[in-house]
Amino acid sequence: MSEAVADPGRALTEADTRRHLAEIDDQGYTLLEGVIELDLIAELRETLERIARDQQIGSCQNDFEGHETVRIYNLLALDDVFARVPIHPSVLPVVEGVLDDGCLISSISSIDIGPGESPQPIHSDDQVIALPRPHPPLVCNTMWALTDFTEANGATRLVPRSHRSPDYPNLSKDIPSVPAQMSTGSVLVWNGSLWHGGGANHTSERRVGIAMNYCAGFIRQQENQQLGVPRDKVRNFPKRLQQLVGYGVYRSLIGHIDKQDPRKLLGGDPLLKTIWDD
Repeated sequence: MSEAVADPGRALTEADTRRHLAEIDDQGYTLLEGVIELDLIAELRETLERIARDQQIGSCQNDFEGHETVRIYNLLALDDVFARVPIHPSVLPVVEGVLDDGCLISSISSIDIGPGESPQPIHSDDQVIALPRPHPPLVCNTMWALTDFTEANGATRLVPRSHRSPDYPNLSKDIPSVPAQMSTGSVLVWNGSLWHGGGANHTSERRVGIAMNYCAGFIRQQENQQLGVPRDKVRNFPKRLQQLVGYGVYRSLIGHIDKQDPRKLLGGDPLLKTIWDD
């Protein structure tokens, strides 16, 4: 794992970003230690607790999502504070380095692993795409630590360099892995081909994180952002977040509406120069 490279809330330097990208290329993942402001972490936790309480969200009920794990989906639609997560300056440049600046938000959800939870099956996040492996990165995912992540309380388990494997993992097998232990305010970033899974929680505390996941601009998103996030809310997002949600065009072609920029639906400039235009 990497040593601390930035103070909380400060963007990584270009040298830091290059080093983290080299780690992802080599081992499939990297750790951004202590890069998120602790006041933001506290607000995110308080907001998640309020949403779970008000909406009476209980634990999941399957072996993959867990039986003692609370998951809250479609966070951008639920509170304005979550709009700060996808475009955080200490994280997004690393993701864009793995994919490119045409990447999209695939999903944003919380994962709250409770005491007594068993380990999640080892899997890869691009497994449902089912292309021959290895292949160029299609997915780049991140886990924000809203609490300390330890081996005992369910830190994400990783299989280093498995993103280079020609095989997808067998979900029914017990596969050796290592824990991604990190302190509150840190972010784990990994290539979506990496084999990984949530750990078992053998403690009396909860392990809380936000899964902020991205995909290439030509891949269908895991959560339908355009339908799932009300348009009136998206209108107030920064332009970069509007693009990440899907109100944009990938490489001047994919995603246009009658040769116009989808941001016209938000009141933006509809003009678009496509790859066909001189």
